[in-house]
Amino acid sequence: MKLAIVTAYPPSKVTLNEYAYHLVKHFRQRENITEIVLLTDKTEGKKDLQFVESGCKVTVKECWSFNSYTNIIKVTQAINQTQPDAVLFNLQFMKFGDKKVAAALGLMLPLVCKLKKIPTIVLLHNILEEVDLGSAGFTSNKIMQKIYGFIGSTLTRLVLQADVVAVTMQKYVDILEEKYKVKNVKLIPHGTFEILEEPSFSIPLQPFKVMTFGKFGTYKKVENLIEAVESIRTYSNLNLEIVIAGTDNPNTSGYLESVKKAYSHVEGLTFTGYVEEQDVPRLFKESALVVFPYTSTTGSSGVLHQAGSYGKAVVMPDLGDLALLIKDEGYRGEFFEPTSVNSLALAIQKILENNAYRVELERANYKAATAYPMSRITSMYLNTFQSIILKKKRGTLQEEQTGLNYLES
Repeated sequence: MKLAIVTAYPPSKVTLNEYAYHLVKHFRQRENITEIVLLTDKTEGKKDLQFVESGCKVTVKECWSFNSYTNIIKVTQAINQTQPDAVLFNLQFMKFGDKKVAAALGLMLPLVCKLKKIPTIVLLHNILEEVDLGSAGFTSNKIMQKIYGFIGSTLTRLVLQADVVAVTMQKYVDILEEKYKVKNVKLIPHGTFEILEEPSFSIPLQPFKVMTFGKFGTYKKVENLIEAVESIRTYSNLNLEIVIAGTDNPNTSGYLESVKKAYSHVEGLTFTGYVEEQDVPRLFKESALVVFPYTSTTGSSGVLHQAGSYGKAVVMPDLGDLALLIKDEGYRGEFFEPTSVNSLALAIQKILENNAYRVELERANYKAATAYPMSRITSMYLNTFQSIILKKKRGTLQEEQTGLNYLES
C-alpha cells in the first residue's frame, strides 16, 4: 500500500506535527506499506526523517501553508501527482488555519478524496462539541459562541464525508453518532509514542524538576504553576525547579516571552523553547513529575501518553477529557482545581513528599501507556483501510453486476 498522510510535520510549529512524526515512524515499519507520501505544510528547515529503524521509503511533498486559501487546490494536485492507494488525514479543526474560510477549505479535502474514490480516514483529535470556546481562547462572546457552534457543525459534516473518521475517545464516537446520525465513526486510541524499558522508579535527583510541556497561551497557561511552586517554597523544604518546555500557541504569539519577563525574579525557572524530538526523552527522564496547567481541554492528551511511557507521575486539573481519559485508559494522577494556585501547590507537594505514592502513580501510568503502543495503533489504521478497500471492491462488483443485468435484460 502506498499511503499518503496529510499533516503538519516537524520542524513545523503547526499543531499535531509531533504526533505525525510518530505515526510515520511506526507506519514505515509495517510490511504492507510500500511507500509513505507526506503531504505537509511548508517549513524553512528540512523535515525530520532521521529514523534508526529500517522501513519503507518516505516521500515528502510540501504542498500547503497555514491560512492559505489555496490549500484545497495544492493538496489535491499533490494527490493527483502521487496517486496514493489510501489517504490518512491527521486533523483538528484549526489544522489548515485559524481563519474561518482557510480552515473550512482545508477541511473539504476528505470530501475531495471521497469523490476521487480514494480510501480515506480522518484522524480527528478533537470535536468542537467538547471544546469550551471561552477557556480555549476562541471567544467568550455568547453570540459568537453560537456562530462558532454553527460553523463547527458545518465543518464536522465536511469531515464526516471521509470513509471513516477515527476519534481518540469513546465519548466522541457517541456524540458524533448521536448528533450527526452517522455510522462511520470509529474509536482508535491516541496511542503512546515510545514504549521504553520499565523505569527504575527511583527517587528523582534533586532539585526536583516540576515540568510542563506544550503550546501555551490559550487554555494552557503557566502563571499558576509558577506561583504554586513559589508558594510551596515559602512553607516547605522541597528543593524545586520549574521547567516550561514548548512554545507559544500560534494564536498567542509572545505569551511565553511576556511570562518570562513578568517572572524574571523567580529562581530556578527555565524556558526551554521548542524541544527537538531527540531531546524529548531527556526532558521527561530528568523531571520529577509533569504538570498540566490547563483551564480547559480539547481532546486526548499526547503529553499524558508521553508522561506514561516514561513512567512519570502527573498533576492534572479535574475537568473534561483528561478526567475521562484517566477512567477509560487507566492513567492516574493527583487532581487540582483548575483556577486554584493553592490546590495546585498541594497536589505537587502531595506527590513529591510521599515517595511511595509517587511510585504508585508512576507504575500505573507506565502500565496504561504500554497498553496502546503506536505499533498497535498503526495496525488498527491499516486494518480499517483494508476494510474500506474491501467494501469499495464489493460496491464496484455490485455496480458491474447491476450493469450486466441491465444489458442482459
